Amino acid sequence: MFAAPLGSVSASPSSFLSQIASIGPSYAPSTSTSSSLVLHMPLSQSSSGLLHTLSPPPESVGRARVHVNLQQTFQRNRNCLIRSRNWAGRFVGLSKNPSTKAAVITATSSAASVCIGPALEVQEIRERSNKWQWNQYSINYFVSDYQLQQQPQSRSSPVVLLVHGFGASIPHWRRNISTLSQYSTVYAIDLLGFGASDKPAGFAYTMETWAELILDFVDQVIKKPTVLVGNSVGSLACVIAASDSSRNLVRGLVLLNCAGGMNNKAIVDDWRIKLLLPLLWLFDFLLNQRIIASALFERVKKRDSLRNILSSVYGNKESVDEDLIDIIVEPANDEGALDAFVSIVTGPPGPSPVELMPKISVPVLILWGDEDPFTPLDGPVGKYFKKLSMEVSNVSLFVLKGVGHCPHDDRPELVHEKLLPWLAQLPAL
Repeated sequence: MFAAPLGSVSASPSSFLSQIASIGPSYAPSTSTSSSLVLHMPLSQSSSGLLHTLSPPPESVGRARVHVNLQQTFQRNRNCLIRSRNWAGRFVGLSKNPSTKAAVITATSSAASVCIGPALEVQEIRERSNKWQWNQYSINYFVSDYQLQQQPQSRSSPVVLLVHGFGASIPHWRRNISTLSQYSTVYAIDLLGFGASDKPAGFAYTMETWAELILDFVDQVIKKPTVLVGNSVGSLACVIAASDSSRNLVRGLVLLNCAGGMNNKAIVDDWRIKLLLPLLWLFDFLLNQRIIASALFERVKKRDSLRNILSSVYGNKESVDEDLIDIIVEPANDEGALDAFVSIVTGPPGPSPVELMPKISVPVLILWGDEDPFTPLDGPVGKYFKKLSMEVSNVSLFVLKGVGHCPHDDRPELVHEKLLPWLAQLPAL
């Protein structure tokens, strides 16, 4: 159910229709590969609210990296890899001018021990999941706090809620839950219409509905202010939720390649999308024909089709494994999955993050894969977030080199490198 990027779709109608089966909620296409960026600043300036990068320096430029006490120890009793490093001193950019440095996010402590937990088995996640009744619908969720018995949680450690993107579900976070739960209680949720949550027939899906679901879940299940971590349309749902300051339920916001809307129609200020709009309207018309929609959906969810689509979305092709295919295919076979697919692709795109971000005052961390064909850095959404991170103090952005649309599953170690120290430096409640 992941979609091929519009950047790979020809502007000619015949070519477009021949590839129509691989289109879903994709966004502002890129005509060229986005390059990694780094912002330099004088040593005397603050490093908050700026654009960062995890790009490795080219061999032709001297490395200015500070290595401190890097140890790797395999602990048999915990089955995890310990990495100790000075987060505040780690250099993540390049500088040819010795009077400048790359801006970095620092943790509250000078050093942090990061326990890299093993990926959870998909079946284990499904067996340990719970159900919550939201209105008249059954919502599937997962909570991981078993490791707190071994390592007591700090009173200020934030609770984290993971929110997946289009076509995905809780197991899409299988490579993150164990690591994050070393430091926090971790929740993950299947949005209505996805995973093991209900997929009501004829339901009109909207971004606002998912945002309301997230806030109600935090209020009724978690019951304390929570850090929302979202990917793709899950990110946008979290942005909408965080913009509702009246409920005071969001402690922080982490966006992984945030979508500009629920579907293509959200991006109207990009000339490439404007050229394709008539074809997108035709696509919507065809999807509203039940026979055509069913045939198209069956084609999209074939394993070979999904493997090809995912390979175009991930920078690290090794992460596109059979488990990932299963994570997407199995819920797509549920009754109501076709209705969800059609409603999401043809429905209203919802509010834009450009409209909502000025309303958000909580700390925001943005991690962006630079090889994302759905929401590329040179598209309207990517450009907006880059600019925003240089203008406001509560927003920081890191560009992840060689990473696609789903950074947490594509290169989880890069996400953990930036997410864990950011969580550690959040203000105490």
